[in-house]
Amino acid sequence: MSESGTDGGVQGTVDEAGRLSIAYSPCPNDTFVFDAVAHGRVPGAPALDVTFADIDLTNGMAERGAYDVLKVSYAALPWLLDEYALLPCGGALGRGCGPLVLTREASLPGALAGRTVAVPSERSTAYLLFRLWAADQVPGGVGEIVVMPFHEIMPAVRDGKVDAGLVIHEARFTYQNYGLHKLADMGEHWEATTGLPIPLGAIIARRSLGAERLTALAQALRTSVRMAWDDPAASRPYVLAHAQEMDADVADQHIGLYVNEFTADLGEDGYAAVRGLLTRAAAEGLVPPLAPDALRFP
Repeated sequence: MSESGTDGGVQGTVDEAGRLSIAYSPCPNDTFVFDAVAHGRVPGAPALDVTFADIDLTNGMAERGAYDVLKVSYAALPWLLDEYALLPCGGALGRGCGPLVLTREASLPGALAGRTVAVPSERSTAYLLFRLWAADQVPGGVGEIVVMPFHEIMPAVRDGKVDAGLVIHEARFTYQNYGLHKLADMGEHWEATTGLPIPLGAIIARRSLGAERLTALAQALRTSVRMAWDDPAASRPYVLAHAQEMDADVADQHIGLYVNEFTADLGEDGYAAVRGLLTRAAAEGLVPPLAPDALRFP
């Protein structure tokens, strides 16, 4: 395994030794899941050249066709599935882990009508969930959408630069430190209206690898997940080395929240969640419609 830190221009062609170029985030859930396969402990798995990059970057890498395998947002799939196949494992879906809309003052959802909302990306599950929620809960719709780096959103809401902010991940546990109020939980709305888990991060791989290699890659990822569950201590050094100064207990909470049965296999509920999100988003004009067999694997 070799590693690099950001999008270094690696072009995703399988090399003569059969190594695959792969890009995923340094977040604990990804390093936990990929530890065994990335370090050659899964028998028969392909060797990997690993690049670390946050998901907003990997979405763009995938659009450029820059890697063989990537972790991307499920919201980006409609632009990617001609060239890449969705793997049925390795990704992140969950319950009780949805994005939040935060405001400086306690208010009701209708107060967002015509207001400015900061979001970390317009090609994210969080953004799709927000727009679907707003279509139901904000008569007349929200106003301007401002894209800004995730770490700037809560300070911008606190300082009155925007009226509200859409936040994800550990911000669920820290927004009170900024004196902010939770206006709504997008995950609660999604789960209440669909009964399905929240589709967050997907693993995709080049269709040109062929059915046999794609199937073998999926099996290697399933094995890597199970190995991580069976012996969590084995992945500990890899997880903490890339956890970006995250406390070990927080890293464990992160893994517990995002690595679950859907990581080992999407299953019927997982696929239903993905189809449901992207079908609803397409109906709102937020993403292109999916072809009938777009999610088929391999």
